[in-house]
Amino acid sequence: MTPDDLVEIFELPSVETVYQWRRKRTGPRGFRVGRHLRFDPADVRTWVDSLRNGMAA
Repeated sequence: MTPDDLVEIFELPSVETVYQWRRKRTGPRGFRVGRHLRFDPADVRTWVDSLRNGMAA
């Protein structure tokens, strides 16, 4: 998945939000393919699940 995919899925204000998550280490785990940032859908799912579990606690 691309940062733009995350913007669309989560209805974020901009792609900069995704990059801020990465800098702060608060978002889903990402990786580089050359100079492009990508996200494994399984990692995004795990991140969403961890947010849900944190809210339930």
